Amino acid sequence: MAVNAPVLPGYRHVCSGKVRDLYAPAPDDGTLLLVASDRVSAYDHLLQPAIPDKGAILTAMSLWWFDQLSDLVPNHVISADVPDAVAGRAVLVERLDMLPVECVARGYLSGSGLADYRRDGAICGVPLPPGLDDGAALPEPIFTPATKAAEGEHDENIDFAHVSGLLGVPLAERLRELTLSIYARAERIARERGIIVADTKLEFGRRADGTVVLADEVLTPDSSRFWPAESWQPGQAQVSFDKQVIRDWLTSPESGWDRASDAPPPRLPDNVVTYAREQYLLAYQRLTGTAFE
Repeated sequence: MAVNAPVLPGYRHVCSGKVRDLYAPAPDDGTLLLVASDRVSAYDHLLQPAIPDKGAILTAMSLWWFDQLSDLVPNHVISADVPDAVAGRAVLVERLDMLPVECVARGYLSGSGLADYRRDGAICGVPLPPGLDDGAALPEPIFTPATKAAEGEHDENIDFAHVSGLLGVPLAERLRELTLSIYARAERIARERGIIVADTKLEFGRRADGTVVLADEVLTPDSSRFWPAESWQPGQAQVSFDKQVIRDWLTSPESGWDRASDAPPPRLPDNVVTYAREQYLLAYQRLTGTAFE
């Protein structure tokens, strides 16, 4: 994946993912600079063009959520005082030993969880009642972890036993507890603001003393499914405050793209880019109660 990460005086570029660029100060002081770009990805492809202001929206939303969750779990944020070139879309963070598991909480049936349920009647080894529709609320939120795939590969849903084998039972149980506690808090806060958090993906790391720390982004439209509560209806595709509009366009006849082929996705049309930006903004404004600046 070709990414043109900006050059930042005083920092060394470490790596870039689909959306974020990571830098280390020079000289190294044990911190990292995490920069959220406006890049957008779907189905393991980097798409063109970028979504204007997306990186700043994701950063502001993550900082807001870190504050809402600070009594549940420590987070990696040190400061939002960053170089002017990336102001508003970057944070200075702790350097952690990142854990090789995507920690997913689901309260509703959608996405890969829906596909697993239709095939197995379960998600990540957690059995569910028969007859649930697309978008249905689950009897209770469940922990459905996934592997962290290498670049260009797909994350794969795994069961709790797999996580225990990777990390040991005590740490696996801690991640499950934290993930479900965070989801419960977020679901309550969001519902009070008219948003259903259908599912969310979290990442954790450890400090040298073993403390588990919430890291990366948290509860953004890139890492979560946000649905407007007033239009939620099981058995149909849900209106979404996230990048589902981009996924939907890519898999529509209009795009002409065959996801199963080796061909790269087509360029996103202007109306899809504009609508996606509006949905990201709506999510931020509904959740925080403030206008995005």
